[in-house]
Amino acid sequence: MMLHIDASKHAWFGDGRYYDLVTVLDDATSEIYYAQLVDEEGTRTWMPAVREVIQQRGMFCSLYSDRASHFFVTPKAGGKVDESQVTQFGRALQELGIKMIPAYSPQARGRMERSYRTWQGRLPQELRLRKITTVEDANRFLRQQYQAEFNRQFTVVAAGKGSAFVRTRRKDLDWVFSIQHDRTVNPDNTIALDNRILQIEKTRWRNTLSGCKVTVYELLNGKVVVRFGPHEVARFEPQDLPAPQPKIRKTPRPLGHNRRAA
Repeated sequence: MMLHIDASKHAWFGDGRYYDLVTVLDDATSEIYYAQLVDEEGTRTWMPAVREVIQQRGMFCSLYSDRASHFFVTPKAGGKVDESQVTQFGRALQELGIKMIPAYSPQARGRMERSYRTWQGRLPQELRLRKITTVEDANRFLRQQYQAEFNRQFTVVAAGKGSAFVRTRRKDLDWVFSIQHDRTVNPDNTIALDNRILQIEKTRWRNTLSGCKVTVYELLNGKVVVRFGPHEVARFEPQDLPAPQPKIRKTPRPLGHNRRAA
């Protein structure tokens, strides 16, 4: 079973504001499993989409997408993907055993392109008729009403009967669908993350983790968790994260600085 994912940038509200509509579509039936407006597609918008499909429907075999940098590592623009390297998104699907398939031609993505032409023709009119002007209200409308209406009109019957989704019993999806970073703990028992200094407190089994390798997980809900092997050694709520440190800009020395006068 294969799903397609793609995004369409469009002025969905008809007022010059552009947003990406991210959708997950069934290859066999064209059924839409997820549709939401976001500022811009990326790792942090695609992870929640695929996770929601897995939680509501189950596991699937493969995922077909373009070769955007949040999906694949492509050393040469327009070239083949480097299968020896994975992105954060690719790592998550690899952990779940879902194969990612890159698109190499516009024709191969024809189904998504046709679907988006339909979305662009219909959704702006639906939003205008309902006087919906915010992303929050539009996404609520998509989730609670319009996605089901869209599927009733455009879903086709699959060639085979039954569902190819497999229900998952995994309890670790929070960890799988997270942004993960490897860090070495500093002598003062801190680590650096995006210009923030995160303090790791002493534990009852070890006073300091200085020099140890830890993994930092940025969860989809904004929390940041630091783990050392199976041990959780720090957890930060979004509002408790330390403020970013200002970036230090080095001022170039003027030509001839410290030179002796001739």
